[in-house]
Formats: sequence, C-alpha cells, structure tokens
Amino acid sequence: MEVDFQPEDSSSFREGIELGGVKDMRSEADAVVSDVLFAVNEMYVSQSLDSALDVAYINVETRETNRYCLELTEAGLRVVGYAFDEVNEDLTTQYHETIYSLLDTLSPGYREAFGNALLQRLERLQQTGH
Repeated sequence: MEVDFQPEDSSSFREGIELGGVKDMRSEADAVVSDVLFAVNEMYVSQSLDSALDVAYINVETRETNRYCLELTEAGLRVVGYAFDEVNEDLTTQYHETIYSLLDTLSPGYREAFGNALLQRLERLQQTGH
C-alpha cells in the first residue's frame, strides 16, 4: 500500500524553498518531520550530520522502535543508516518520492496510525457536514 496523502490539513507541507533553482533541503526536512511526526515515535532533522542546500538528514524511530537515518535530496528520501546519525556509504537503498511512501514500506505501525488519523479526519468532516 503506497500512501502519498496527509490526512490532516496538509497546508504545512511545502514543496521546498527555491534558492537559485535548488530546493533548500533543510527547510524541506523540517516540513517532512512536521507532516508525519504524529505517526512515528521520534523524528527530527539531524544536528550532528552536515546538511546543505542539496541534502539533509532525518533521524526517525518507527512505532516498532526501529531507528533509521534518512537522506533527503532532490532524488527523494532513502535509508542511509540503521541508527540515528549513521551514514553507511556502502548501503544502497531505494529512493522514495515521499516520506509517506518510505514509511509505508518500513513501518506497519505508521500505516495503522495514518489510517486511524484519516478515519478520524473523515469522521470530523462527517460530523460537521463538510
């Protein structure tokens, strides 16, 4: 199941801040974290690894308590380590266009939390008649 939709108001999601035709990945990483923090145990932009305009690193702990270090670039997101602030240069993992797709492959708990949030949102809409 690939999920590319945020159940809550997705106005916080930004396509990134364009600087001379290049997205600022640090700002993009902040937006990624705020979009899915509700569905993981812990997630934050790494302060130990050097981020730049073209790359940022995000540490995430899934609901299953698995820890990952993610790399965010123009190509997308991918796992680069299996611990916080770990970059394994020999690791070759698939890029995902969205954080939703990546977490969907890594965490059944994310899928459950996402589905529950979507259901709650739909129930609120039904109650308000919108």
